[in-house]
Amino acid sequence: MRLLTFKGGIHPKDQKDLAKDSAIVSVLPKGDLVYPLSQHIGAPAIPIVAVGDRVRKGQMIAEAGGFVSAPVYASVSGTVKAIEPHFNPTGSKVNCIVVENDGAYEEVEAAPVKPLEELTKEEILNRIGDAGIVGMGGAGFPTKVKLSPKEPDKIEYVIANCVECEPYITADYRRMMETPEDLVSGMRVVLRLFDNAKGIFGVEDNKPDCIEKLRELTKDEPRMEVLALKTKYPQGAERQLIYATTGRAINSTMLPADAGCVVDNAETLIGIHNAVLNGRPLTERVVTVSGDGVISPGNFRVLLGTNHMEVVEAAGGFQGEPEKVISGGPMMGFAMFTLDTPITKTSSSILCLSKDAVAEYEPSACINCGRCVSACPSRIVPSRLADYAERNDEAAFVKWEGLECVECGSCSFVCPAKRQLKQSIGSMKKIVLANRRKK
Repeated sequence: MRLLTFKGGIHPKDQKDLAKDSAIVSVLPKGDLVYPLSQHIGAPAIPIVAVGDRVRKGQMIAEAGGFVSAPVYASVSGTVKAIEPHFNPTGSKVNCIVVENDGAYEEVEAAPVKPLEELTKEEILNRIGDAGIVGMGGAGFPTKVKLSPKEPDKIEYVIANCVECEPYITADYRRMMETPEDLVSGMRVVLRLFDNAKGIFGVEDNKPDCIEKLRELTKDEPRMEVLALKTKYPQGAERQLIYATTGRAINSTMLPADAGCVVDNAETLIGIHNAVLNGRPLTERVVTVSGDGVISPGNFRVLLGTNHMEVVEAAGGFQGEPEKVISGGPMMGFAMFTLDTPITKTSSSILCLSKDAVAEYEPSACINCGRCVSACPSRIVPSRLADYAERNDEAAFVKWEGLECVECGSCSFVCPAKRQLKQSIGSMKKIVLANRRKK
C-alpha cells in the first residue's frame, strides 16, 4: 500500500533511539516556578494575583487577555514572589509570575465534570478555553479559537498530528505508547463539536507500535481512522500533514478551516481530554531531553514553570560541556544562550549537543544545484529568495512567493554550500509581515 506523503522533504537521521524506549518519568521542581504571561499566540494573559498571595496547584493566576489569548495556572502551591520580566526559551524577555514553591502541592478542587454526552458544544469550548489549552506542538495557538471556526458545519476532518517528525523528539511517541486512551478520548471530545467531521490520526510509519495501538482503540469508532504516513521531514508541518491525509492544499493566505480541516497536536488532544472530562487545567506537559550532550536521555512529565536546568539534571545532567542547547528540535527549534528559563506550554524538548555542527561550516557561494528546490515542501525557490532577502528586496521576495515558506529548514539541510537559507528567508518574512501590519 502506498504511504501517504507530500512532495519534497528530506530524511535526516532521526536519532530517536536515544530516548524512545525511556518511559515517562515525573519531575518535581526544586526551585521557584516562573510562569510567562505569553505562552501562546495572541494577547498576553493578565495577572489576577499579587505579590505575597498564596496560590494552590491548579489555581488560575492569569486570565486570558482577549479572545486570542489563554489563561495561566499555577502548577504548584506556594507564594507569589514577583511579577517581573524573565527570559523565555526563545530568548525574549516577557512578563512572568514567579511563585515560590512550598513543596506541599496543595491543589484546588477540580472543576465539576459531566459525561461528554451531557455537555453542549458551548460548554465544551468554554472548558477548553478556561483550562488554558493551546497548540502544544510548538505554535501555541489558543485551542478554543482554533475550534471555533465561522462555519463549523463545513469542517470535514479533525486531524491529530501524531507525526513528531523532528529528529530526537519522542515525547508524543511515549504519550501514544503509554496513554493512547486519553488521546482517542480527546479526539472524541473534538468530534462532538463538528457534526460532519471525521477524525484522522496521522502517524509516521516509523511508529508501527503506535499505529497498532491506535487502530485497536478506534476499531469500533466509525468516525475515526488511523493513517500511516511516510516517514519524511517535515511530514508534521500543518500544510504538509493536511495534504498527506486529505489531498487538500492550503497556502499562507488560508487557514486549515478554509480546507475543511482542523489540526491538533497529540499532546493538545490529551490536554483537551483532561480539561473537559477530568476538570483539570493545563499545568504540565511531557518534555524529551536528548542528544549526545546529556547523560541519560529520556522523557519527563514536567510541571509548567520548571527551570530548564532542573529538567536537564533529571536526565543525569550534561555529559561534558555541550556546545549547543536547543529548545525544540534541531530543524525548527531555538538555540538557547541560557538554561535559566522556564518550561512553557510549547516546550516539547531540550536538545543537548556536544558539537555545534552548523557553526563548523563556512557558507560559500550558491552553485545553482537546485537541491533546495527539490527539498522544499512549499515548492518555492529558496536560493533565489535568500538572495532577495540578503539584498532586502521586499518586492521581489513577495513576488517569488517568499511568504509561502514554512521555515522547516529542509533547504539549509541539503545545501552543499552550507548557506543559511532558512534563516535569511525567515528574517525577511518577519520584515514583510511587520511592514504590512504598519500599513
